[in-house]
Amino acid sequence: MHPLTEKTELRGLLPEEMAQTLQEWGHPAYRGKQIFKWVQSRAVREAAEMTDLPQALRSKIEAERWLRPLALSCCRVSKDGTEKYLWQLADGELIETVLMPYRRSQTRDRVTVCLSTQAGCPLGCKFCATGQQGFRRNLTAGEIVSQVLDITHRKGQSDPDFKVTNLVFMGMGEPFLNYEQVRRAIELFTHPEGQNIGQRRITVSTSGIVPGIERFARENWEINLALSLHAADDQLRSQWMPVNRQYPIEKVLNACRRYWEQGRRRLSVEYALIEGVNDRLEDARQLGKLFTRWPIHLNVIPVNPVTESGARRPDKARMVQFLDELKRQGIDAVIREERGVDIEAACGQLRGAAHGEGET
Repeated sequence: MHPLTEKTELRGLLPEEMAQTLQEWGHPAYRGKQIFKWVQSRAVREAAEMTDLPQALRSKIEAERWLRPLALSCCRVSKDGTEKYLWQLADGELIETVLMPYRRSQTRDRVTVCLSTQAGCPLGCKFCATGQQGFRRNLTAGEIVSQVLDITHRKGQSDPDFKVTNLVFMGMGEPFLNYEQVRRAIELFTHPEGQNIGQRRITVSTSGIVPGIERFARENWEINLALSLHAADDQLRSQWMPVNRQYPIEKVLNACRRYWEQGRRRLSVEYALIEGVNDRLEDARQLGKLFTRWPIHLNVIPVNPVTESGARRPDKARMVQFLDELKRQGIDAVIREERGVDIEAACGQLRGAAHGEGET
């Protein structure tokens, strides 16, 4: 259990954890469930908004700073509706979150939030702006959840029916290097008294942390797994993704296959297409060989240019040729729709600019 201390963030606690400490203070256990609903479902930012709590309890929550929303440093809105948020944490660290609305004519709108799980990233992938900035620290579950809650609070001011429907853990950081806090955040997001987001609407992305993939496969979840692959052979992948030296492709794919066999959830594969690096037709053929008789969905992503690496995206004709070859190899593949290019929606770009680091 998590006692309420000066280091505890209410947004990172489950209702039964809140209830236990509240009982120790002499409050009835049901207050924990009340607080949980205010914090997680209604996304309040101040204890004063919890109108059915005793004033003394609200005052204590405020005085002890047990409810700590994120501080908005910057928000940019793209012409396509994508919104990029730069948040400042309590210790001054900066993280990014992306909101992507998808309008549908016959079914309800889909609103996807791309979440960060670390401030910075330790993996150092060459084509990733975040990777070039280094690692600061892991986020707490409360900080992960707060990205959705504070967006919900902000959007709810003008649209009371606003609701985040889908989550992708594809922002700053490697989720499986912060497994416990990511796991807790998922429990909070899916709790029926909270945001109540369906498991099948959540995707966790990894660069190939094998122990994390294996543990993920053993969870009793229906959550989707996405693998950031970006190369079909170890030599090339190690050049651009140093994590491959510890977890080479064969070990990563064996772990991913166990995930598929455990729950029969189709694996998604992310492949950032880089001009002159991994965009040959032969690269597409190698990908086909890796996934023979294995149901996957492959997202071909035009790389976001990063000044430090010199990575550039191929022209449209080259991308189409690459996609066509994948399909000839029997791979279910699409070129991912680009969102928020005009507002630097790729991971790390806005944070890097805020720190005065190289922009793209």
